[in-house]
Amino acid sequence: MQTVNLAAEIGATSYPGRGIVIGCTPDGKKAAIAYFIMGRSENSRNRVFVEEGQGIRTQAFDPAKLEDPSLIIYAPVRVRDTDTIVTNGDQTDTIYDNMDQGDTFEESLRNREFEPDAPNYTPRISGVLHIDGDYTYEMSILKSNNGDPSQCLRFTFSYDNPKAGEGHFIHTYMGDGNPLPSYEGEPTVVEIPTDNLDEFTDIVWNALNEDNKVSLFTRFIDVETGKVDTRIVNKNK
Repeated sequence: MQTVNLAAEIGATSYPGRGIVIGCTPDGKKAAIAYFIMGRSENSRNRVFVEEGQGIRTQAFDPAKLEDPSLIIYAPVRVRDTDTIVTNGDQTDTIYDNMDQGDTFEESLRNREFEPDAPNYTPRISGVLHIDGDYTYEMSILKSNNGDPSQCLRFTFSYDNPKAGEGHFIHTYMGDGNPLPSYEGEPTVVEIPTDNLDEFTDIVWNALNEDNKVSLFTRFIDVETGKVDTRIVNKNK
């Protein structure tokens, strides 16, 4: 699969939904993560990212306008020992708890499926970074069978020894629509274009559709030392 420009891929559609980017900086020294959320409804747009421990949580920007919190309020990022978990829903907690009991990333998701938001049946996308001397990562998508909720399709992708300056991008939707079309295929191979976290953050944020973007989390993790550097951007301020 050919490596594509990260900003161009993110900006290729007005509504990729929620997205995860995981990869390695060009200098080969740091793991790179980005997680963004978008929204079309007032309820979805009424959110911000806030730090919680070593991770983050979504929170209503205006609590008075919060409607159904079930699919929009969750912890997208949690850290377990040397593992960083990032997802688009409360399966973050499922992965964290099950891995704590000895399950693998893939096993942890076997009792979860796509979101119950008919007719979209939004895919659950997840990733985990393992940094313990070596650096590897995995990504997963749980989706309906072409909009048929009677079957859940489960795909897990594992990446060993990530290439410097390269990563993978997975998101929930192929584009805007009613119903929203679920992501298709493997995670896209994308360029991680910079060793500078502020530049990386700006590239992702500026590539997102101005009307629909809501919040962005980015993080670099030094593979050798474990040092963490994080940025959060919220459209609601």
